Amino acid sequence: MAQTRAGRLAPVVDMAEKAEKTASQRLGHFQGQVRLAESKLGDLEAFRLDYQEQWIVRGSSGVSGQWLLGYQGFLAQLGTAIDQQRQSLAWHQNNLNKARETWQQAFTRVEGLRKLVQRYADEARALEDRREQKLLDELCQRLPRQDQY
Repeated sequence: MAQTRAGRLAPVVDMAEKAEKTASQRLGHFQGQVRLAESKLGDLEAFRLDYQEQWIVRGSSGVSGQWLLGYQGFLAQLGTAIDQQRQSLAWHQNNLNKARETWQQAFTRVEGLRKLVQRYADEARALEDRREQKLLDELCQRLPRQDQY
């Protein structure tokens, strides 16, 4: 009977394993999205730093008012882009955290089900071992005894 309990749980374990695999794939996807967003943010910040260094080089030789306005305008747009990318990164990190939580729950469920199935299988084996031992004991009692002299 215990073995049938383990067998009946097999479809449940399969479904839980599929859910865990899906959650794992989703987790991987969001990890990639976070890495990409971090890379884009790093690129934007590096570009802004380079652009600011141009100011130092160009500004030391004198610049026109129009160039300065263009520089400041572009620098403001770059700052806006960096802020938006930081928001995007935060959004992706939030998705990653949720996906990690979902995966951990799915993983815990699968592990719990596997342990339950293993316990049921162990119980079935122990029951079968007891039955075999009982049968052997009964057979041994039925055998004619030969006295040794």
